[in-house]
Amino acid sequence: MNRVTWLGHSTVVIEVDGTRLVTDPALRRRIWHLRRSEAVGASTLGKLDGILVSHAHFDHLDLGSLDMLDSSLTVVVPTGAGGLVRARGFSRVLEVTAGDELELGGLRVRATHAEHASGRGPFSPRSSALGYVVSGSVSVYFAGDTDLFDAMTELGPLDLALLPVWGWGARLPAGHLDPLRAAEALRLLRPRAAVPIHWGTFRAPFAPKSGSAPALEFERAAARVAPDVKVRTLEIGETFVLAGDEPG
Repeated sequence: MNRVTWLGHSTVVIEVDGTRLVTDPALRRRIWHLRRSEAVGASTLGKLDGILVSHAHFDHLDLGSLDMLDSSLTVVVPTGAGGLVRARGFSRVLEVTAGDELELGGLRVRATHAEHASGRGPFSPRSSALGYVVSGSVSVYFAGDTDLFDAMTELGPLDLALLPVWGWGARLPAGHLDPLRAAEALRLLRPRAAVPIHWGTFRAPFAPKSGSAPALEFERAAARVAPDVKVRTLEIGETFVLAGDEPG
């Protein structure tokens, strides 16, 4: 069965052809100044075959969350971020740049450009932000954090796009998709289905709760600009089964 399970923020378990990958595991209830209502237990992720990290920001490359996972797993990270992961005991760390391809559990994983500034502070190694296209019998695009970029047209058509539609503060800085721009991305990517991510999970102290408003706004905008795309908003822990795999 080909399916994805959203565990909040940008953490998604992607299962394609029996291979299970997790993106940007951010499982703890508190990551620096950010809070979520409940932590995610590592057992919730099930048996994994690999980890995909989009960039080095603390809410995407959370070392405390990595400590909760099996250190024998392969971890794919942007070039420059590998040392942070190896220092936590992971020996199978692959550093990639946009355009690189690799095989992981029988699937093809292609690193893609992301229009987003990355880094962990002035004394950390420089690294870029990436997205990933995971391909087997179906193709799934995990955008990480990004804004619109012209080369999105080269990534499609796709079976599923996992698109960020918001953040964790009261406003979105440059380098992020909001609900309207995420809907515009559908026109470039041409997926059959889309799931909004990176919304309604973490928030900074005193920041207003966004609730499901960003995801609902994305649904409405997508219906206008890309009506042929099936949009499915998930609750944390909920699974979306890709078309053709639904039980009869």
